[in-house]
Amino acid sequence: MRVSRISEVEKAPFGSSIFTSRDVTIQSIFPESEEYEVHNVNFGRGTRLKFHSHDSEQILIVTAGRGIVATEQEEVTVTPGDVAFIPAGEKHWHGAAGDSEFSHIFIYRRGCQYTQLED
Repeated sequence: MRVSRISEVEKAPFGSSIFTSRDVTIQSIFPESEEYEVHNVNFGRGTRLKFHSHDSEQILIVTAGRGIVATEQEEVTVTPGDVAFIPAGEKHWHGAAGDSEFSHIFIYRRGCQYTQLED
C-alpha cells in the first residue's frame, strides 16, 4: 500500500494545445499503477480544456477552487468534494471558472486516448 499527499507531489507544466491557456500544471499520482492514470490538474483563473472526448470513462474529483464541467447540452459549476463521471466518447470540457483557480484529480484507464474536438 502507498498513500500519497497531493501537496508533496511535484507540479510540472502541462502545456498542450488542448488548453485555452498555458496556466496549467499537472501532478502525477501513483505513476506505478498498471491499470489507471491518476493526476491532479491545476488550472489558472478561466483556463479550461477545449471540447474533447476520451475512449475511456473519466472520473473528476474536485479538490480546490470553483470550476465548470460541460457538455454540449449543459454546464455544471463544481466545487471541492464534487465528483463528475464522464462516459467514454462524450464530448465535454472542464476547467476553472473565470474568477477562480481550480484543481481536480482525474482518473481514467491507462493508455486512454483523447480526441480534441475544438480548435
